[in-house]
Amino acid sequence: MINKIVFIFTWLIISVSQHNIAQNSRNVIDVQIDTIKYRLNKLNQKTTFEIYCNDEVIEIINRHLERRIEYYNNRKEKFVYYLEMFEKHLKENKIPLEIKYLPIVESMLDPKAVSRAGATGLWQFMFYTGLKNGLRNNSYVDERIDPVKSTMAACRYLTKLYEIYPDWNLALASYNAGPGNVRKAIRNSGGKSDYWEIRPFLPKETANYIPKFIATMYLIEYAKEYGVDFSRKHNSFSKIGRLAVKEKISLKHVADFLKFPLDSIRFLNPSYTHEIIPFQEDKKNYLTLPKEEIRKLLSNENNFYSYSKEEFNNSAKKLPEFYTRNSRIKYKVKYGDYLGKIAKKFGVKISDIKKWNKLDGDYIKENQRLIVYPKKIPRN
Repeated sequence: MINKIVFIFTWLIISVSQHNIAQNSRNVIDVQIDTIKYRLNKLNQKTTFEIYCNDEVIEIINRHLERRIEYYNNRKEKFVYYLEMFEKHLKENKIPLEIKYLPIVESMLDPKAVSRAGATGLWQFMFYTGLKNGLRNNSYVDERIDPVKSTMAACRYLTKLYEIYPDWNLALASYNAGPGNVRKAIRNSGGKSDYWEIRPFLPKETANYIPKFIATMYLIEYAKEYGVDFSRKHNSFSKIGRLAVKEKISLKHVADFLKFPLDSIRFLNPSYTHEIIPFQEDKKNYLTLPKEEIRKLLSNENNFYSYSKEEFNNSAKKLPEFYTRNSRIKYKVKYGDYLGKIAKKFGVKISDIKKWNKLDGDYIKENQRLIVYPKKIPRN
């Protein structure tokens, strides 16, 4: 009998305790939601964007808080560097500074990010969109991966989109889905012109795009409250400069000559496919370095170019061929190549390769030269 009373008493204590824990947990969640709502309202008062606070936005914010705080904290210097760069160009183009958060949504600030559809770089430009906004792509350089040039191109493109839809939420939706899809959503909504009203008629990815943008803005704006300090101390963009090259150079030559870490040079110059900066008469290519290192290079400029030229001459490795999309190249067949593989590599059809080279069948051999008009530039 005593044991039964003890059991019932213990069960009652545990039940009350679990109820209190659950109640406290609900209270904490309610307090957090109230805090998020209050902060979003403050953001809404100071931004040109219409920040709509609904359950979905709050859910994405909570998911980001759970998954991304550690990621952001481990990459503080990288975030500070890029955000400062974005601010400079957005300010120059009279674009709201909050758009600096867009590349975090697009690429998580990875300049070499490539989507399944082929969108590339910090701002995720497709090839033709990049081309229309001044970004080159050849076998040596993909300017969609150039942080500065792609940011300048994004500013040009966003300005065009805002001229079409003078509402920044709609401009961002157009950036993601294209202005045609936004126009279609407006038509299907009965002529509504507010993002949140046309949202049900947008593609699913675009419908989630602005909520993700708001969640990202919230996390960075209130990062300090969650233990992430984005104060601008180290490796800031203001300490970085760019130098137009006068001859072809290698990133490794720069690192060896200046005794400066190659990984740092790679980070600052991600757009050069073979880590070689080509010299072109009709277009400047830039080497990006800390300003102090640029001064050192300029004070020994002649010696550096002589050193780089000698290194190229002494190298047994043949330099890759320079070509652009749709230009005529001669491709040397390698061991293990077959027509399907080569066609995929250059974004063309097998039938095209056969036609260009007057091939009757699929047989090709190692070291054979094939004429190709590339539709895409291979990464390697």
